[in-house]
Amino acid sequence: MKIAIINGPNLNLIGTREPEIYGSMTFESFFEKMRRKYETINFDYFQSNIEGELIEEIQRAGMKMDGIILNPGGYTHTSVAIGDAIAAIKAPVVEVHISNIISREDFRKINYISEKCKGSINGLGLKGYALAVEYFLK
Repeated sequence: MKIAIINGPNLNLIGTREPEIYGSMTFESFFEKMRRKYETINFDYFQSNIEGELIEEIQRAGMKMDGIILNPGGYTHTSVAIGDAIAAIKAPVVEVHISNIISREDFRKINYISEKCKGSINGLGLKGYALAVEYFLK
């Protein structure tokens, strides 16, 4: 099985950025734990702060991977284009957010991504990524 994990803006700062919201473990450390736990899965990982690069990666991965785990970060609330990219690909997408975006600022209640995805996982920290992997395994 091949799964792509695609992280959007500012998620390269996990582990140092607002640890009270995002935790203190870096994504790289977490990702290595995931690789060890799910040895049979071929993971691709991509992170960008640039919307167009995320769209290109969704398109690339969406035609060759079995599934995509996407945390679009702040683009969740602004990017119709990322939602359109998800709608255009074959691979199913599970949206993951480390924080509970619904319980945060009002602008975070706008979401252009969820309706294009198989499902969404919000507010469970980095564990949300592992739960998304479990979805794909079943």
